[in-house]
Amino acid sequence: MKQWWRRWIYEVPLAIGDALWEVLVVQLAALLDRLTVRKVIAFIPVAIIVLAYYHRIPIPPELMLVGDFLAYIDIFSVLFLLGVLSRVTTILFVVRQAAARIALLVGSVVAHMQRLDVRHRRERGTPTRPRRKPDRTEDDWAFGSAWDQVAIA
Repeated sequence: MKQWWRRWIYEVPLAIGDALWEVLVVQLAALLDRLTVRKVIAFIPVAIIVLAYYHRIPIPPELMLVGDFLAYIDIFSVLFLLGVLSRVTTILFVVRQAAARIALLVGSVVAHMQRLDVRHRRERGTPTRPRRKPDRTEDDWAFGSAWDQVAIA
């Protein structure tokens, strides 16, 4: 009899309290974490349709039109996003084309500048390589002066 009393006085109310806590607090909090504005808007037409088919409550046609509009918001948003994405892809295409043309222009300018050889500009009339004079020893001097004599004569 004590176990029966203990079970109905302690265990059953505790089990009911735990179940209520799980459903009303934990699962409700998890549901509210997953709930978004889009899901709420998508649920409104469902609620209106349920109320419309529940014959005891009359629903005005304006409310039905609002429900239809809310049902079509997803279609409108998809069309809007497709329009934005097409504009973005067009802009990206134009930017890529402009970057390719700028790269081509820079490449041709660099090639033209290399042909002009701007970095190694020399004066006109100067030899391209300075000539190195050989070191002369006494023997070379004697022969060189003799050859100079022959060349002059």
